[in-house]
Amino acid sequence: MVRRWKFIAKKAGKTMFTEVDAVSPDGTTLTQLVRDTTEAQTGTIETHHRRIEKGPAGAHAISGSWRAYKTHRSRNGSITKYKCTVEGFSAETPLGERFNAKFDGKDYPVEDDPGHTMVSARLLSPDTVELISKRNGEIVAIKDMSVRFGGKSIHVVFKNGNGETTSTFDLKKQP
Repeated sequence: MVRRWKFIAKKAGKTMFTEVDAVSPDGTTLTQLVRDTTEAQTGTIETHHRRIEKGPAGAHAISGSWRAYKTHRSRNGSITKYKCTVEGFSAETPLGERFNAKFDGKDYPVEDDPGHTMVSARLLSPDTVELISKRNGEIVAIKDMSVRFGGKSIHVVFKNGNGETTSTFDLKKQP
């Protein structure tokens, strides 16, 4: 029997996020489905995890450590427009989050971001940009983005702010 839990985040009585977590009967996999209703169009993210460490004896089924191995985002939440010029780098999502950072080491705001993230950009090479994201002055993420295969994809190396986690993935150019 699959065990499920539902979490709802509200602000001023309005639902902002809904998350449904489901643990497999054998307790080895976790599926999370998040619905983001903060924008005009609802976005969804489905993430599949494998258990890497059990929780303490008698703990809740979701307790322990999990590693994500597969993520699927709804189209409206997964397309980002990037623009790189000699002066700087910009990004914009269909949901309205956007920034325009110059290659000057200064922090620039991510507009329409409830986390009030700031971004700085550095051009590391003609094909690679480093983006550093901060909240309240603390680094929360570092992304190195390298253009590959004649501009058809971008290879991303993502590090969380404390340096404990590194992820790599490739973004594919949409026709």
